[in-house]
Amino acid sequence: MKTFCLYSCVLFVLLARSPVCAAENPAQLCDRAAQAAALSTGVPVDILLAITRVETGRSANGQLQPWPWAINADGKGTWFDTQAQAVDAATAHLVDGTGTFDVGCFQLNMRWHGNGFPTLSDMFDPAKNASYAAHFLQQLYQESGDWAQAVAAYHSRTGDLASAYVEKVKAVLDGPSVADVASVQPQPRENNFPLLQAGDRGSAGSIVPLQVARGPLIGGGA
Repeated sequence: MKTFCLYSCVLFVLLARSPVCAAENPAQLCDRAAQAAALSTGVPVDILLAITRVETGRSANGQLQPWPWAINADGKGTWFDTQAQAVDAATAHLVDGTGTFDVGCFQLNMRWHGNGFPTLSDMFDPAKNASYAAHFLQQLYQESGDWAQAVAAYHSRTGDLASAYVEKVKAVLDGPSVADVASVQPQPRENNFPLLQAGDRGSAGSIVPLQVARGPLIGGGA
């Protein structure tokens, strides 16, 4: 009996440290979903990784990490431990008079984007949430050929709000958390700094103004 108990304890520890268990960490789900969405849509993975951190990021172990079971209701953010808890809270918001609320890895607004999902549970699903957000960003990019403007419009069409949001995304892009995750992405990269180099209008991978100059638009100054 003692031998069995010892074996069970060792097995539990090994499983807890395995890649399979690590993949179930909710803090990693948004990143994995962002990487997959980048592969399928062509939206730069760095931008998706930065946006999900701006939208739901919390500091953990010295890193800014996203969280899939998050809701922002009327300006108040809440991080839930499980998807079921988040879905229950969102369901309650549908009937409790909450004016507006955003859900999931990329904080999609229920009022404007809820019709894109069969159920609230689907809207919280990291892969589906990220895929929708990436396709939305792709559409916004096609309007201007400028990733910075697409990022701004993702948050708001109001100038001041949009500009402030771009600055937040830029700050996260410049930080270590995005670089660490992007460096192990399965997506091949043409160069080490694709977001800092100019690209043709309508092509993916550029976050600079459509000019000859190669200074970055986000954080590039006047």
